[in-house]
Amino acid sequence: MEITMKPVAYVEAKRLQAQDDFWGNEVSVIRLVDTVQPEALQGLSGFSHVEILFLFHQVDEQHLTYGARHPRNNPAWPKLGIFAQRAKARPNRIGSTICRLLSVDGNALRVAELDAIDGTPVLDIKPVMQEFLPRQAIIQPQWSTELMQDYWSEADAGKP
Repeated sequence: MEITMKPVAYVEAKRLQAQDDFWGNEVSVIRLVDTVQPEALQGLSGFSHVEILFLFHQVDEQHLTYGARHPRNNPAWPKLGIFAQRAKARPNRIGSTICRLLSVDGNALRVAELDAIDGTPVLDIKPVMQEFLPRQAIIQPQWSTELMQDYWSEADAGKP
């Protein structure tokens, strides 16, 4: 079965290329496509956070991972299946981020800490509801904590 999706919006951001870290001070605009009416955002401003589902559009399909690999190709971390990682080169190239909703204005959302680059197609926008978040403590391996150490840090001068 093949599934076809059309973007509901596109990201407008300062970053033009994906980088692994320093997403903490990113502010982006998510602008709806012309076929999606601004009223689709009605009521969203009552939420503090939104989940953005997007396409890693710059990942070449020839480089997708369908098995296992080292996260960030770092041999110090264990070789893991692609579904045990949040890597860009996943089979359907779908990314997901929960980010702070700063404002809703017409056909645009202004968000903080969205780890998507300029021109990224947005597949869906969902409000974050407490009841959909984990109801138990989150458990994760040490390598993932090391990998994420600077992911949400703010970029300093001279860094990406």
